[in-house]
Amino acid sequence: MSTRASDGRVSVCGCIRVGRIFAAIFFALLCNGVPTMSAQETPAPGDDPYLWLEDVSGNKALDWVRQQNAVAKRELKSAPEFEPMRQRLLAILNNKERIPGIAKHAQYCYNFWRDQNNPRGLFRRTTLEEYKKAQPQWETVLDIDQLAKDEKENWVWHGYHILQPSYDICLISLSRGGADASVAREFDLKQKKFVADGFAVPEAKMELAWRDRNTLYIATDYGAGSLTSSGYPRIIKEWKRGTPLTDARTVFEGEPSDVGVHVNVAHDHGHVYEFIGRGKTFFTSEERIRRGDQWVRIEKPDDVRVSTFAENIILHPRLDWTVSNKTYKAGSLLAENLDKYLEGRRDFAVLFEPSERVSLASFSDTKHYMILNTLDNVRSRPWLLENKGGKWKRTALEAPELGTVGVSGVDSDESDDYFMSDAGFLTPSTLYLGTAGRSGREQLKALPSLFNADGLEVQQFHAKSRDGTSVPYFQVSRKRLKMDGANVTLLGGYGGFEIPMLPSYNAIIGSAWLERGGVFVLANIRGGGEFGPQWHNAARKEHRQRAYDDFISVAEDLIRRGVTSSKHLGIEGRSNGGLLMGVMLTERPDLFGAVHCGSPLLDMRRYNKLLAGASWMDEYGDPDKPADWAYIQKYSPYQNTKADVKYPPILITTSTRDDRVHPGHARKMASRLEAENHEVLYYENIEGGHGAAANNEQSAFMDALAYTFLFSRLK
Repeated sequence: MSTRASDGRVSVCGCIRVGRIFAAIFFALLCNGVPTMSAQETPAPGDDPYLWLEDVSGNKALDWVRQQNAVAKRELKSAPEFEPMRQRLLAILNNKERIPGIAKHAQYCYNFWRDQNNPRGLFRRTTLEEYKKAQPQWETVLDIDQLAKDEKENWVWHGYHILQPSYDICLISLSRGGADASVAREFDLKQKKFVADGFAVPEAKMELAWRDRNTLYIATDYGAGSLTSSGYPRIIKEWKRGTPLTDARTVFEGEPSDVGVHVNVAHDHGHVYEFIGRGKTFFTSEERIRRGDQWVRIEKPDDVRVSTFAENIILHPRLDWTVSNKTYKAGSLLAENLDKYLEGRRDFAVLFEPSERVSLASFSDTKHYMILNTLDNVRSRPWLLENKGGKWKRTALEAPELGTVGVSGVDSDESDDYFMSDAGFLTPSTLYLGTAGRSGREQLKALPSLFNADGLEVQQFHAKSRDGTSVPYFQVSRKRLKMDGANVTLLGGYGGFEIPMLPSYNAIIGSAWLERGGVFVLANIRGGGEFGPQWHNAARKEHRQRAYDDFISVAEDLIRRGVTSSKHLGIEGRSNGGLLMGVMLTERPDLFGAVHCGSPLLDMRRYNKLLAGASWMDEYGDPDKPADWAYIQKYSPYQNTKADVKYPPILITTSTRDDRVHPGHARKMASRLEAENHEVLYYENIEGGHGAAANNEQSAFMDALAYTFLFSRLK
């Protein structure tokens, strides 16, 4: 299928979203090195007294960070539960019985692995038959710890782009300190070493695709004028082996006002498709396909995502699409013969049509089948599709009733084998191998229980939002829970970018929260993808408040039902979920007892001027337009703090090396709250990128800080 990632990876430990060539850019910010603020972005000095904290690597700002870190560590590390918790979480993260996720390329299954002996990680491989064993033998391809030591660089693994169909060379991406910007270097998978005088791309956020052994498509930072206003590359070039990058031939240029450009070469059931695209906004793009020496634009609405399956074009609209006097619902999946489509035919086969509570989460393929991962009221339901004589036959794929099920093809050009993963809040992940069209499947791996779930249960409830919308949420708690309002409860949510929040086995929350008697709740608020693009669009731009109203309704429902009370109700969210936390702090401080706000957007007046913020304006709106700022300013946390309002205690965490969401958001919010005499703790990890941690040691430390803080304030 044409949307397979350029490294050919296949997820075997959860549901993956495929079916779009232009992956969600929110998770891929272009920035060279540590982010800085350009002079033209600087407002008048009196507008923002904490603007100096946007100078990411400035001495004054880093001195402030070190002082704040010292305060947070002094208080939280001194708690008697901190160190045992940190050690327990680290042991979970380093557990060698974890299920290794693999990507199959020809005879090898590749995996990236971290543990206590390999904190930076091993790029390794084995065969599928060996992988099936309880203790497979792995062959190390590249030791990142040794590489970092040899090269005296703080390398963090960023993935690989493999050459198809030979699978003998790849481009390996490495980041300094976990930032999204990375370098790419050609690597010989047979010799297990970097190729002397091979392709090598300087540090940047880039798009890469192999055209053939001696040719790359590449979009990167070529210097002045080559990036969009969002900081992504806007120029795609064709680069020949043995020539300098400066001599590469330009094949496409986007506009400076675009989000960015993208490129993909897909090996799909004997076909090779070459795509380039122009991301006009976060959710809209133009696509072109190579035909001979020409790039032919694919006629479609800009919101329609494109992929392929064998000789078919697969189309996935985000909005209702009327064509040939017929309307196809947003979130549908449509198929047409690719050549006929390019000639103008629009005789679509409807592979999937959503309903109010049933949506398409992802799709994948095998040699003869497409696999649909659907959600029915936030519960997984997989299906198989087979094209026989031009007619598509759909059959249910037998799967566990509870938990989150993800199904993906193992090697679509070779077999009908598929991986199926199954996990739930209390059910450790299990991995199966099956064959489409045949009953039964083989259990390959099962994660052991990593926390004590005895006596716990999972329930689904619905809250009524301000406008009457029914908002589902999951509750994990002790059976026969006392409904006396005294249960320490943690409520999480996200609500953005069409990303669904699904049940999963999270041993960190299990050990740090549930084992200690806490209740965990996951809210499926609008803005996410639980019910497809309609659920997302309902909380975009001027409708953003609906996501916040939904989250408030879940919190109020927990209190109404007697599960907890404001004093014992904590909330946690990161990234866009960090923005959610900031809004909850300023809009409903009476409703919560403590807040953990991680890697957040908070200054929505300036978010579009910080790093890739401009690319998210299709989600939030443009604060420089008066009409948009009129609604954004009502919820922007940084602009809505008040000294005379009592806020719950808040812990704000981020990373200096986050070149996706600027750490200035977190720094400035903490400074303002501190100046207004509110209770705030702040911790900034120097490494880690947007994930805030570059290795398991850092992850365990950051999580121990967060859960020590939350439990201490809520008990």
